[in-house]
Amino acid sequence: IINGNMDIAQRATSKTGLTNGDGGYHTVDRWRWHENGSSSSVWTMTQETLTSGNAYADGFHKALKLDCTTADSSLGTGDTLAIEHRLEKDDLSAFKKGTANALGFTFGFWVKATKTGTNVVEIQDQTNDRTISGTYTISSSDTWEFKVVSFPADTTGNFGTGTSLGLIIRFYLYAGTDYTSGGLQSSWGAATTTKRATGQVDNGDSTSNNFHLTGVQLEVGEYTSST
Repeated sequence: IINGNMDIAQRATSKTGLTNGDGGYHTVDRWRWHENGSSSSVWTMTQETLTSGNAYADGFHKALKLDCTTADSSLGTGDTLAIEHRLEKDDLSAFKKGTANALGFTFGFWVKATKTGTNVVEIQDQTNDRTISGTYTISSSDTWEFKVVSFPADTTGNFGTGTSLGLIIRFYLYAGTDYTSGGLQSSWGAATTTKRATGQVDNGDSTSNNFHLTGVQLEVGEYTSST
């Protein structure tokens, strides 16, 4: 993961008024605002300076913060909001995806959110349009928590080589029923819209809600929080 510690923000350190149609990079480098649908929620994105808390104690001094400034407590069926990280094909060869020797994917990250409950991380093989999703739980409101989400190896579909887009990582903040009405796609398979974010809480239903992320790492292989 490039800039997983959120240290670099060459465009700006703050962007207000983010809503429909604002997809792209606004503050922290390599972390992309990704929105679909017609939700009326509005957000401020900032590069946050940390001075205390568990993530700070673990060595992280910056974070990506999303602050909901206009709430939408009634999502449309096609509404989604996610923060994306995108990787080129040449950065992914160590996973040996699409071969008999394929290896798994493990994400570790620090997260703090006002809304407790289930959140979804999705990874999408852009080359072969294959996806898999995993969940993590915010246990304590507005408290830095370290999470680990593991995904199995995929022996189908090689990323290929080159500098074009190979893998998309999405941290969902909310999702409408078009994305949540099926069982969560917890095994690799062809992208199925209704299974992409099943169980995701709505982080945009109150102006009290914030979402913070830092210390994002991606490891080759499957690990747990203890290993």
